[in-house]
Amino acid sequence: MRFQVTVRHGRRYQRYHTLVVEADDAREALRRAASEIPDDIAGETDLVELRIAPDPEARSYVGEGDGEAAP
Repeated sequence: MRFQVTVRHGRRYQRYHTLVVEADDAREALRRAASEIPDDIAGETDLVELRIAPDPEARSYVGEGDGEAAP
């Protein structure tokens, strides 16, 4: 399964770093993502969010399939 992991970091201004990892479950996904967090932001990370990554091939958009043109 593909997971998207978003890491919030920064002391004065908050910024975001996003990773996509393949794993069997959330625990494994977090372990894999942890090893991929760049050293320069690891010390200033204050929030980590884990989600199932969207599949761009399976994703539908407004206007698709109903005769309207998608924006």
